[in-house]
Amino acid sequence: MTDRPDKPVGVVAGSGRPPFLVAQAIRKLGGRVVMVGLRGLASRRLVSLADAFTWSGPTRLGRWISFFRANGVAEAILIGGVRKSDMYLPLRVIRYLPDLRTALLWYHKLRKDKRDNSVLLAVAGELKGEGIELVSGVRYCGEHLATEGLMTRRPVPRSAEADVEFGWRIARASAGLDVGQSVAVKERDIIAVEAMEGTDEMIRRAGALCRSGGWIMVKVARPNQDMRFDVPTVGPRTLRNLKEAGCACLVLEAGRTFIADKPVTIELADRLGIAVLGKSAGSENQAIPPDPPA
Repeated sequence: MTDRPDKPVGVVAGSGRPPFLVAQAIRKLGGRVVMVGLRGLASRRLVSLADAFTWSGPTRLGRWISFFRANGVAEAILIGGVRKSDMYLPLRVIRYLPDLRTALLWYHKLRKDKRDNSVLLAVAGELKGEGIELVSGVRYCGEHLATEGLMTRRPVPRSAEADVEFGWRIARASAGLDVGQSVAVKERDIIAVEAMEGTDEMIRRAGALCRSGGWIMVKVARPNQDMRFDVPTVGPRTLRNLKEAGCACLVLEAGRTFIADKPVTIELADRLGIAVLGKSAGSENQAIPPDPPA
Protein backbone atom coordinates (compact mmCIF):
# COMPACT_ATOMS: atom_id res chain seq x y z
CA MET A 1 0.00 0.00 0.00
CA THR A 2 1.26 3.51 -0.80
CA ASP A 3 2.26 5.53 2.26
CA ARG A 4 0.69 8.88 3.07
CA PRO A 5 2.58 11.65 1.25
CA ASP A 6 4.75 13.67 3.66
CA LYS A 7 4.19 16.90 1.70
CA PRO A 8 1.40 18.22 -0.54
CA VAL A 9 1.26 16.53 -3.94
CA GLY A 10 1.03 18.73 -7.02
CA VAL A 11 -1.31 17.65 -9.80
CA VAL A 12 -1.34 19.20 -13.28
CA ALA A 13 -4.77 18.12 -14.53
CA GLY A 14 -5.84 17.70 -18.13
CA SER A 15 -9.11 16.24 -19.40
CA GLY A 16 -10.89 13.02 -18.52
CA ARG A 17 -11.34 10.87 -15.43
CA PRO A 18 -7.70 10.12 -14.43
CA PRO A 19 -7.19 13.45 -12.60
CA PHE A 20 -10.24 12.64 -10.44
CA LEU A 21 -8.93 9.17 -9.63
CA VAL A 22 -5.46 10.41 -8.70
CA ALA A 23 -6.78 13.25 -6.53
CA GLN A 24 -9.24 10.96 -4.76
CA ALA A 25 -6.49 8.38 -4.11
CA ILE A 26 -4.15 10.99 -2.61
CA ARG A 27 -6.89 12.34 -0.37
CA LYS A 28 -7.86 8.81 0.70
CA LEU A 29 -4.29 8.37 1.95
CA GLY A 30 -4.63 11.59 3.94
CA GLY A 31 -2.45 13.65 1.61
CA ARG A 32 -3.05 17.22 0.43
CA VAL A 33 -3.69 17.97 -3.24
CA VAL A 34 -2.38 21.15 -4.85
CA MET A 35 -3.82 21.27 -8.35
CA VAL A 36 -3.19 23.23 -11.53
CA GLY A 37 -6.18 22.79 -13.84
CA LEU A 38 -5.35 23.24 -17.51
CA ARG A 39 -7.82 25.79 -18.83
CA GLY A 40 -10.17 24.41 -21.49
CA LEU A 41 -9.26 20.82 -20.60
CA ALA A 42 -9.69 20.08 -16.89
CA SER A 43 -13.16 19.75 -15.36
CA ARG A 44 -14.42 22.46 -13.01
CA ARG A 45 -15.54 19.68 -10.66
CA LEU A 46 -11.88 19.07 -9.79
CA VAL A 47 -11.81 22.27 -7.74
CA SER A 48 -13.66 20.54 -4.88
CA LEU A 49 -11.02 17.77 -4.70
CA ALA A 50 -8.07 20.13 -4.23
CA ASP A 51 -6.78 21.77 -1.05
CA ALA A 52 -5.37 24.52 -3.28
CA PHE A 53 -6.39 25.10 -6.90
CA THR A 54 -5.52 27.44 -9.76
CA TRP A 55 -6.27 27.59 -13.47
CA SER A 56 -3.43 27.88 -15.96
CA GLY A 57 -2.73 27.56 -19.65
CA PRO A 58 -0.92 24.42 -20.90
CA THR A 59 2.18 26.49 -21.77
CA ARG A 60 2.55 28.43 -18.51
CA LEU A 61 5.23 26.32 -16.83
CA GLY A 62 6.50 29.23 -14.77
CA ARG A 63 3.04 29.65 -13.23
CA TRP A 64 2.84 25.95 -12.35
CA ILE A 65 6.19 26.12 -10.60
CA SER A 66 5.46 29.30 -8.63
CA PHE A 67 2.08 27.93 -7.48
CA PHE A 68 3.57 24.59 -6.42
CA ARG A 69 6.46 26.21 -4.56
CA ALA A 70 4.11 28.60 -2.76
CA ASN A 71 2.14 25.58 -1.51
CA GLY A 72 5.08 23.43 -0.40
CA VAL A 73 4.85 20.83 -3.17
CA ALA A 74 7.78 18.39 -3.37
CA GLU A 75 6.38 15.99 -5.96
CA ALA A 76 4.01 16.52 -8.87
CA ILE A 77 1.95 14.45 -11.28
CA LEU A 78 0.98 15.23 -14.88
CA ILE A 79 -2.32 13.47 -15.53
CA GLY A 80 -5.20 13.72 -17.98
CA GLY A 81 -5.57 14.37 -21.68
CA VAL A 82 -4.08 17.21 -23.69
CA ARG A 83 -5.19 17.52 -27.32
CA LYS A 84 -2.07 18.10 -29.36
CA SER A 85 -4.24 18.78 -32.42
CA ASP A 86 -5.44 22.00 -30.70
CA MET A 87 -2.01 23.45 -31.39
CA TYR A 88 -3.11 23.80 -35.02
CA LEU A 89 -6.44 25.55 -34.42
CA PRO A 90 -7.10 29.21 -35.35
CA LEU A 91 -6.06 31.67 -32.62
CA ARG A 92 -3.78 29.03 -31.16
CA VAL A 93 -1.07 31.63 -30.57
CA ILE A 94 -3.35 33.44 -28.10
CA ARG A 95 -4.55 30.33 -26.29
CA TYR A 96 -1.10 28.76 -26.08
CA LEU A 97 0.91 31.93 -25.53
CA PRO A 98 3.84 30.72 -23.42
CA ASP A 99 5.22 32.45 -20.37
CA LEU A 100 8.91 33.37 -20.35
CA ARG A 101 10.02 30.11 -18.76
CA THR A 102 8.16 27.99 -21.32
CA ALA A 103 9.39 30.15 -24.20
CA LEU A 104 13.01 29.72 -23.13
CA LEU A 105 12.48 25.98 -22.83
CA TRP A 106 10.75 25.73 -26.22
CA TYR A 107 13.08 27.93 -28.26
CA HIS A 108 16.38 27.11 -26.53
CA LYS A 109 16.52 23.64 -24.94
CA LEU A 110 14.00 22.09 -27.36
CA ARG A 111 14.93 23.94 -30.54
CA LYS A 112 16.23 20.76 -32.23
CA ASP A 113 13.75 18.20 -30.87
CA LYS A 114 10.12 18.99 -30.08
CA ARG A 115 8.75 15.44 -29.94
CA ASP A 116 6.30 14.74 -27.11
CA ASN A 117 8.74 12.71 -25.04
CA SER A 118 11.49 15.31 -25.36
CA VAL A 119 9.12 18.09 -24.29
CA LEU A 120 7.89 16.17 -21.26
CA LEU A 121 11.40 15.19 -20.18
CA ALA A 122 12.40 18.84 -20.41
CA VAL A 123 9.40 19.83 -18.25
CA ALA A 124 10.42 17.19 -15.70
CA GLY A 125 13.94 18.66 -15.68
CA GLU A 126 12.62 22.18 -15.06
CA LEU A 127 10.48 20.98 -12.16
CA LYS A 128 13.36 19.01 -10.66
CA GLY A 129 15.56 22.08 -10.85
CA GLU A 130 13.05 23.79 -8.56
CA GLY A 131 12.97 20.91 -6.07
CA ILE A 132 9.78 19.34 -7.44
CA GLU A 133 10.07 15.68 -8.44
CA LEU A 134 7.79 14.52 -11.24
CA VAL A 135 6.26 11.13 -10.34
CA SER A 136 3.79 8.76 -11.95
CA GLY A 137 0.12 8.87 -11.05
CA VAL A 138 0.28 5.08 -11.16
CA ARG A 139 1.95 5.31 -7.75
CA TYR A 140 -1.48 6.12 -6.32
CA CYS A 141 -3.74 4.31 -8.82
CA GLY A 142 -1.96 1.06 -9.67
CA GLU A 143 -5.20 -0.91 -9.30
CA HIS A 144 -6.48 0.77 -12.48
CA LEU A 145 -3.76 -0.68 -14.71
CA ALA A 146 -4.61 -3.36 -17.27
CA THR A 147 -3.72 -6.87 -16.14
CA GLU A 148 -2.49 -9.78 -18.24
CA GLY A 149 -5.08 -12.15 -19.65
CA LEU A 150 -8.79 -11.85 -20.35
CA MET A 151 -10.34 -9.14 -18.16
CA THR A 152 -13.95 -9.58 -19.32
CA ARG A 153 -16.30 -12.53 -19.20
CA ARG A 154 -16.76 -11.96 -22.92
CA PRO A 155 -14.13 -14.08 -24.75
CA VAL A 156 -12.04 -12.97 -27.70
CA PRO A 157 -13.95 -14.02 -30.85
CA ARG A 158 -12.36 -16.99 -32.59
CA SER A 159 -12.38 -15.04 -35.82
CA ALA A 160 -10.28 -12.32 -34.20
CA GLU A 161 -7.50 -14.42 -32.66
CA ALA A 162 -5.11 -14.01 -35.60
CA ASP A 163 -5.89 -10.28 -35.67
CA VAL A 164 -4.88 -9.97 -32.00
CA GLU A 165 -1.38 -11.28 -32.72
CA PHE A 166 -1.04 -9.30 -35.96
CA GLY A 167 -2.38 -6.09 -34.40
CA TRP A 168 -0.12 -6.47 -31.37
CA ARG A 169 3.00 -6.59 -33.56
CA ILE A 170 1.86 -3.61 -35.66
CA ALA A 171 0.96 -1.52 -32.60
CA ARG A 172 4.31 -2.24 -30.95
CA ALA A 173 6.14 -1.26 -34.13
CA SER A 174 4.10 1.93 -34.54
CA ALA A 175 4.66 2.97 -30.92
CA GLY A 176 8.36 2.22 -31.30
CA LEU A 177 8.52 4.68 -34.20
CA ASP A 178 6.68 7.29 -32.09
CA VAL A 179 3.86 7.31 -34.67
CA GLY A 180 0.84 6.19 -32.66
CA GLN A 181 0.01 3.84 -29.80
CA SER A 182 -3.27 2.40 -31.13
CA VAL A 183 -4.16 0.48 -34.29
CA ALA A 184 -7.39 -0.95 -35.69
CA VAL A 185 -7.18 -4.28 -37.52
CA LYS A 186 -9.47 -6.74 -39.27
CA GLU A 187 -8.54 -9.92 -41.14
CA ARG A 188 -4.85 -9.04 -40.69
CA ASP A 189 -5.28 -5.78 -42.54
CA ILE A 190 -4.61 -2.38 -40.98
CA ILE A 191 -7.73 -0.20 -40.94
CA ALA A 192 -6.37 2.79 -39.04
CA VAL A 193 -3.35 3.94 -37.03
CA GLU A 194 -3.68 6.55 -34.31
CA ALA A 195 -1.91 9.81 -35.02
CA MET A 196 -2.29 13.32 -33.67
CA GLU A 197 -6.11 13.14 -33.62
CA GLY A 198 -6.16 10.83 -30.59
CA THR A 199 -7.77 7.47 -29.84
CA ASP A 200 -11.44 8.47 -30.01
CA GLU A 201 -11.10 10.05 -33.44
CA MET A 202 -9.15 7.04 -34.71
CA ILE A 203 -11.98 4.79 -33.49
CA ARG A 204 -14.55 6.83 -35.41
CA ARG A 205 -12.38 6.71 -38.51
CA ALA A 206 -11.99 2.93 -38.20
CA GLY A 207 -15.76 2.51 -37.85
CA ALA A 208 -16.39 4.60 -40.96
CA LEU A 209 -13.84 2.60 -42.96
CA CYS A 210 -14.99 -0.84 -41.73
CA ARG A 211 -18.78 -0.66 -41.64
CA SER A 212 -19.17 -4.43 -41.36
CA GLY A 213 -17.66 -4.26 -37.85
CA GLY A 214 -15.85 -7.11 -36.13
CA TRP A 215 -12.50 -5.34 -36.05
CA ILE A 216 -10.15 -5.15 -33.07
CA MET A 217 -8.18 -2.32 -31.48
CA VAL A 218 -4.77 -2.72 -29.89
CA LYS A 219 -3.38 -0.03 -27.58
CA VAL A 220 0.17 -0.18 -26.22
CA ALA A 221 2.79 1.97 -24.53
CA ARG A 222 5.97 3.12 -26.21
CA PRO A 223 8.88 0.67 -25.76
CA ASN A 224 10.62 3.06 -23.39
CA GLN A 225 7.43 4.59 -21.98
CA ASP A 226 8.09 6.92 -19.07
CA MET A 227 5.17 6.18 -16.76
CA ARG A 228 5.40 9.68 -15.28
CA PHE A 229 3.52 11.08 -18.24
CA ASP A 230 1.44 10.25 -21.29
CA VAL A 231 0.35 6.83 -19.99
CA PRO A 232 -2.00 5.17 -22.53
CA THR A 233 -5.53 5.43 -21.16
CA VAL A 234 -8.97 4.02 -21.93
CA GLY A 235 -12.27 4.33 -20.09
CA PRO A 236 -16.06 4.05 -20.42
CA ARG A 237 -16.18 6.63 -23.21
CA THR A 238 -13.62 4.59 -25.16
CA LEU A 239 -15.80 1.50 -24.85
CA ARG A 240 -18.94 3.32 -25.98
CA ASN A 241 -17.09 4.70 -29.00
CA LEU A 242 -15.75 1.24 -29.81
CA LYS A 243 -19.25 -0.26 -29.64
CA GLU A 244 -20.68 2.44 -31.90
CA ALA A 245 -17.86 1.86 -34.41
CA GLY A 246 -18.33 -1.93 -34.49
CA CYS A 247 -15.24 -3.08 -32.57
CA ALA A 248 -15.32 -6.64 -31.19
CA CYS A 249 -12.19 -6.76 -29.04
CA LEU A 250 -9.87 -4.35 -27.23
CA VAL A 251 -6.29 -5.42 -26.54
CA LEU A 252 -4.26 -3.46 -23.96
CA GLU A 253 -0.66 -3.66 -22.82
CA ALA A 254 -0.73 -5.12 -19.31
CA GLY A 255 0.86 -3.09 -16.54
CA ARG A 256 1.34 -0.07 -18.81
CA THR A 257 -2.20 0.97 -19.81
CA PHE A 258 -4.48 2.90 -17.46
CA ILE A 259 -8.14 1.86 -17.37
CA ALA A 260 -10.11 4.74 -15.89
CA ASP A 261 -12.71 3.45 -13.40
CA LYS A 262 -11.50 -0.06 -14.18
CA PRO A 263 -14.32 -2.11 -12.58
CA VAL A 264 -16.96 0.08 -14.25
CA THR A 265 -15.17 -0.02 -17.61
CA ILE A 266 -14.76 -3.81 -17.61
CA GLU A 267 -18.40 -4.33 -16.61
CA LEU A 268 -19.47 -1.96 -19.38
CA ALA A 269 -17.36 -3.89 -21.89
CA ASP A 270 -19.22 -7.09 -20.98
CA ARG A 271 -22.59 -5.36 -21.35
CA LEU A 272 -21.57 -3.99 -24.75
CA GLY A 273 -20.21 -7.36 -25.92
CA ILE A 274 -16.59 -6.25 -26.30
CA ALA A 275 -13.78 -8.54 -25.11
CA VAL A 276 -10.91 -6.84 -23.25
CA LEU A 277 -7.58 -8.66 -23.25
CA GLY A 278 -4.30 -7.72 -21.56
CA LYS A 279 -0.98 -8.71 -23.12
CA SER A 280 2.55 -8.16 -21.85
CA ALA A 281 5.54 -6.90 -23.82
CA GLY A 282 7.34 -9.81 -25.44
CA SER A 283 4.14 -11.91 -25.52
CA GLU A 284 3.74 -11.93 -29.30
CA ASN A 285 3.12 -15.66 -29.21
CA GLN A 286 1.02 -15.70 -26.05
CA ALA A 287 -2.00 -17.95 -26.47
CA ILE A 288 -5.51 -16.45 -26.49
CA PRO A 289 -7.44 -17.62 -23.40
CA PRO A 290 -9.99 -20.32 -24.34
CA ASP A 291 -13.71 -19.69 -24.18
CA PRO A 292 -15.16 -20.35 -20.72
CA PRO A 293 -17.19 -23.57 -20.40
CA ALA A 294 -20.85 -23.23 -21.26
